[in-house]
Formats: sequence, structure tokens, C-alpha cells
Amino acid sequence: MKLSLEAENKTFGGHYQVHSHWGESTNCNMVFSIFLPPQSEVKKLPVLIWLSGLTCTEENFRIKAGVQRYATEAGIIVVSPDTSPRGEGVPDDPDYGFGQGASFYLDATQEPWSEHFNMYSYILKDLLSILESNFPTDMKRVGIFGHSMGGHGALTIAFKNPELFKSVSAFSPICAPTKAPWGENAFTRYLGEDTSLWQDYDACDLVRTKGWSSDILVDQGDDDEYLTDYLKPDLLEQACEEKKEFRSS
Repeated sequence: MKLSLEAENKTFGGHYQVHSHWGESTNCNMVFSIFLPPQSEVKKLPVLIWLSGLTCTEENFRIKAGVQRYATEAGIIVVSPDTSPRGEGVPDDPDYGFGQGASFYLDATQEPWSEHFNMYSYILKDLLSILESNFPTDMKRVGIFGHSMGGHGALTIAFKNPELFKSVSAFSPICAPTKAPWGENAFTRYLGEDTSLWQDYDACDLVRTKGWSSDILVDQGDDDEYLTDYLKPDLLEQACEEKKEFRSS
């Protein structure tokens, strides 16, 4: 895929770049940012893919997280894709929890969303292929992490593809979207009324059916206003303990 460099800044000895390209899976132009620490000039480095939450773009993590210093210290490439397809002809909705900025990192099956809203395939096919072909990445050492909706995406994508991802972590993730208002609203419209299809994008269900062979880090604030009704980390903890492959702490 041909990349267009949209912006570049030097920071902490490395370079933060923003690229655009045509997304084969999303059938529209896509944007992602990538931080290349100074070590990338001489060798291939491990990669962390960050998935942002509702209403965010690729810019959110890039300008707010302060990840550059830590990535330089650890020698890790950090990549942040946009949270959804966008642009002319891409459907949208005034509800902030649905449409552009709210892809839930799934492959939609319902019209008009199915033509563009295929972020699950975009991450696995388009983005990983771009990283391997265009940057000094060690694709045998790739991790994925995210926040809120992006935490949901990180967990579900990793659980379904353990051969691709060596680590997964999440900050305040939507752990059980099939049992939370945000997920119920989005899944009904993206995937249809058959709730059995929703389970393929629910971290709790995926842990029970597929498991995960290494540690999972979930960082959750106890005073989060969305904790009980929307995020439900207790259900993920319960699912992990039922699987008997995990020890919660």
C-alpha cells in the first residue's frame, strides 16, 4: 500500500509521523501515526499498537499520552490507527457511541455500515502488512493495548489472534459490550439482532471459548463513572477465573 506522509515531528531522539493511505478493508482513506525511536535507525524493534476510545482519532494518543519518552527508553515502536473509517461517502450518526469515531473494532455485517466499518480486518490485514513492509518492525514481537472502546478492541483482537500478539493490556476497557448500553446499541446496528454473533466481539465470551496463554493487564479506576454500567471489569475477571488459566490480583 502506498503511504503519504502527512506530518512529522522530532521528539525524544525519534520521529513521530502521521501517514495516510487507502484502506483495502475499509474502502476509504485511513490515517495512522507511528513513533519511531532512535534505535529504529539501526535495527528492527518490537511494536505496540494502541487503540483509542469513543470520539477519538489517531491524534488523541499521540498528543496526550506522553508515550514518546517511554518508547525511546524501551526501544519500542508505537502505532496509533484512527478509531474508524471516515470521509466522504462513509456513513455517520449523531450518536457519539455509534458511527464515525465509534467503530468498536469489528467487521460490520449490516448496511450501510458493512462497506466501510471493517476495523477488525483493517488492524489485522492492512495495518500489520503496512508495518511489516514499510518500517523496521520486528513482527514476531507485537503487542496491542487500548482505552475504553479501544481496550475492548485490544482484548478481543488479541484473544482471537494469539499467534500475532505477544501481549495485551487495557485501560478502563469495555469488558462485556454485549451486556452494556454502548455495546448493545452498536452491536445491534453493526451486526444485527442475532446476539449469538455478538459473542465474537465480547472479551468475556472470548476468554471462555479461546483463552489466553499469558498475562492480561487491565488498569481500572475505582471511581470511574462508567465502571458499573458500561465497563464491567468484574465480568472479565470472573470469566478469567472460570477458565482457570488466570490468577486475578
